[in-house]
Amino acid sequence: MNEPSTPHPSARAISRESLNTLPVCRYEGPITFVDTPQKLYDALTDIRGERVTGFDTETRPAFRKGESYLPSIAQVATANTVYIFPLGYPDTHGVIAEMLEAPAIAKAGVALAYDLRTLKQVFAFNEKKIVDLGVVAKRHDYAQSGVRNLAGLFLGYRIPKGAKTTNWAASKLTPAQIAYAATDAWICRELYLKFESAGLLG
Repeated sequence: MNEPSTPHPSARAISRESLNTLPVCRYEGPITFVDTPQKLYDALTDIRGERVTGFDTETRPAFRKGESYLPSIAQVATANTVYIFPLGYPDTHGVIAEMLEAPAIAKAGVALAYDLRTLKQVFAFNEKKIVDLGVVAKRHDYAQSGVRNLAGLFLGYRIPKGAKTTNWAASKLTPAQIAYAATDAWICRELYLKFESAGLLG
């Protein structure tokens, strides 16, 4: 992982030119693709011990008018690893629902309202302690609220987005897709911790 440049959280925005000069950062820690009962158990045990997780979903892109899809995977970052939950494996639903409903675990992400709304079309849950970092940034008068701009401002990293419009419903995800998905969840957890240390979450 490249060393970050000095972040500038006192600035309220970052230009595209400045963002493009920052070192690229991808999550390089352990990733668990949760598709067996043992991996489900291990993931749930780990998540239950966390006070904050990074959370995101990925959905197959729609390129035609009137076309839409439900989320294909959900990503959860803990202090130890990033879990990739394939939503086509129904046993994952209960684990994710328990996490989303846990009042003692902060779930950090960006633009989570849409993720949660579409996820509820896959399985039912009543979310608690959701922390939308974009909403927090806007509340503190930051002009930008996207995850990549926030990562540049607060962490001094540039997060790649090359795999965003790939087929997340594929039966086997590519290493690039898995790295992209894991990075998005991990960076949200990192941003939460940065926001917390900067006193932005009070």
